[in-house]
Amino acid sequence: MQLHFVTLSVPLLTSPAALRQAVESTLQEQGEPLRWAITAVDVAAQQVQVEAVVTVQAAK
Repeated sequence: MQLHFVTLSVPLLTSPAALRQAVESTLQEQGEPLRWAITAVDVAAQQVQVEAVVTVQAAK
């Protein structure tokens, strides 16, 4: 198992629950999220920047 630091952008949604769902589903594409945080919000572009630590199975 390896740890990876990822940064990604997701659409800014009006509902906190919908935003959380969007972040978590996008992170699942990168690996299993351990923790994540919204680090920037671009209101004009309607995007949030997320930084996360995910685990990925090591290639054998």
